[in-house]
Amino acid sequence: MTPAPGRLTVSLTAFPYAAAAFALHSQTATVVVDASISDPVLEIDNKTVTGSEHELIHALAKAYAIDATSTKGQSFLTLATTLPRIEAFQDLVAALDTLDDHLAFRTFFAGPHVSYVDWAVWGAIKGSIKPLGLLKNNQRQRHLLRWFSHLESLPSAQSALLILTNAKADKARSGSKTASSFALGLQGAIQGQVVTRFPPEPSGYLHIGHAKAAMLNQYFAKMYDGKLIIRFDDTNPTKEKAEFEETILEDLRLLGIEGDAVTHTSDHFDRLYSLAVQMIRDGKAYADDTDNTNPANLPCSCPSKQHGNLTRMAHERWHGIPSQRRDASIEENLARFEEMRLGTAEGLRWCIRAKISLDDPNKAMRDPLSTGRIDKWKIYPTYDFACPVVDSVEGVTHALRTNEYRDRNAQYLWMISALGLRPVHIWDFSRLNFIYTLLSKRKLHWFVDQGLVRGWDDPRFPTVRGIRRRGMTVDALRQFMLSQGPSQAVVSLEWDSIWALNKKVIDPIAPRFWAIATEGMVSITLVGGPAAYEVKRHPKHKKNPAIGEKEVVYASTVLIEQEDAKSFDINEEVTFMNWGNAIVRSREYSSSNVVTSLVLDLHLEGDFQKTKKKVTWLATPTPAHPLTDIVLLDYDYLITKKKLEEQDTLADYITPVTEFKREAFADASVRGLKKGDIIQFERKGYYILDGEDSGRLAFVRIPDGKAAGLASKAGVAAGEKLV
Repeated sequence: MTPAPGRLTVSLTAFPYAAAAFALHSQTATVVVDASISDPVLEIDNKTVTGSEHELIHALAKAYAIDATSTKGQSFLTLATTLPRIEAFQDLVAALDTLDDHLAFRTFFAGPHVSYVDWAVWGAIKGSIKPLGLLKNNQRQRHLLRWFSHLESLPSAQSALLILTNAKADKARSGSKTASSFALGLQGAIQGQVVTRFPPEPSGYLHIGHAKAAMLNQYFAKMYDGKLIIRFDDTNPTKEKAEFEETILEDLRLLGIEGDAVTHTSDHFDRLYSLAVQMIRDGKAYADDTDNTNPANLPCSCPSKQHGNLTRMAHERWHGIPSQRRDASIEENLARFEEMRLGTAEGLRWCIRAKISLDDPNKAMRDPLSTGRIDKWKIYPTYDFACPVVDSVEGVTHALRTNEYRDRNAQYLWMISALGLRPVHIWDFSRLNFIYTLLSKRKLHWFVDQGLVRGWDDPRFPTVRGIRRRGMTVDALRQFMLSQGPSQAVVSLEWDSIWALNKKVIDPIAPRFWAIATEGMVSITLVGGPAAYEVKRHPKHKKNPAIGEKEVVYASTVLIEQEDAKSFDINEEVTFMNWGNAIVRSREYSSSNVVTSLVLDLHLEGDFQKTKKKVTWLATPTPAHPLTDIVLLDYDYLITKKKLEEQDTLADYITPVTEFKREAFADASVRGLKKGDIIQFERKGYYILDGEDSGRLAFVRIPDGKAAGLASKAGVAAGEKLV
């Protein structure tokens, strides 16, 4: 890419989403943040441009050799300018409907490709809480939502959001390094010719670590207008199941990732077999029957605990001892390989090893396995043999690999060179690790098999489905992954950063409701309350009226939680949210010191700003004004140790109780929610509707990034039991 000729300096307080994304998309300007300024400044073509975002976009379009005064799309530019200022709900709906109608049979607003008009409209929606909340919550403008989601997934939009996210970060993390890493680009990349690949093994569900790899591969493919291949690495038939392929593709679609092609390593088995024969004929591979199955206590001079019992083959590789079969003739090796291909009893004894080195300091280079013994194919290639071959054959230009493979990079490059294949660039990035979290599919399988979780989508699991079920949004996940970037640093992350980022995404659009825990619930008599039940309408989100309204029922007897009731002092003035103040006059206790009832005088003329306690409440239910039975679910980590070591036994570190529930009442408005909806129960936190539990709506608590919410929940109240 050629260097951007201009510089767009922006502020955090009024981030120009449209101008920033268009500048990055058109490569007419770089984007930097300066917290000391209040309005954006564009320096381009030896000129300094200030003013409205509309004027900045015009200047960027001119630098991009676009006639920004053309009438094509002008009506949408005008609408983009006025959209953030529309106050009336019906007018806002009408404006979004106009945009939606235009996109019913079109991909973009002004032509067959993304233009500055599209970015202007996208920025107007993205930077305004009302239209954004209305678009994402009501799902009425499906053509507009499709277009909006596509633009937001583009590298230029993601880069703009990443710049904003990093600038707002409360503490230093790898974000600043990420920006520079992305700016460096991929080695030897040519615009329009980059091909990346995401190669999952179809033996489990995608977890959060896979999500990082998939998103980075998609990011670079889009950055260079290239292609992304989704390749199933089906070289281990003992572990693979067809069901996992479709679930992996579903998970990728959930993340907004769809490859330009879906392939399988097994598509290339004929070619891999021919190349294995070629390696043997060239004297670069040999057949070996050295035992690689049964660990044994073989004589060894290594320091104690350097390694455990090794198989004979592993022992020889570790100590640089040549196999007795290493110098067999080409004819012998070919004959043994044919026995392997036929799957004879003799063939099952053998494998093929690459003839690289006996004593290379990098033990991955010591004659590694290339094909294994497995029962058209009786033999299967190893990953280390198949991966570089298939990458080259499928046209991959850049192989993004976690740096746990770094020792094997030399082996990867040797395979390509030995076979005379087209070279592939390798780009290492750090594996994603979280404290108290297991990403090993083998260990996750163990939890499923032991019945400690309900499946691969359990909210306690770090799978894509698990964290989505716990309330993680795709927007937050994508921003977090890109903020980590292709860094080399090996880190074990706290969960607080990603959940705090998720909170920023959901808070502006999560409707607010109330819930009262039924255990210890206290009935209150409000002297001066309404003689009959009254119903009033209130916004679901006071700062975002576009989300809609809910009904609030008022009565002279209401319910509050035991904790609130115990905190009241006699003659204290407290505030009932969405109502007004009341003064505590009397309180009754049971023999076990539990508050059973309260009497308060309603004091609506009181000043809520002077009260210390603001409480949620619900009118005592009647057949005409019922409440909704719900259950509130919360979770703990599955293991009790931040990081398990190789020698640790998993069963010794299992958290005894990891799922907790509280029964509660919620206002009747929650009955209009559907599975997957994210809300806030005020004074409790954010929740996602998970479905039903014994006929009650079940809400899973979404962590908000605060340390207290992410701490171990062992020792909770007796009423919160393991389900």
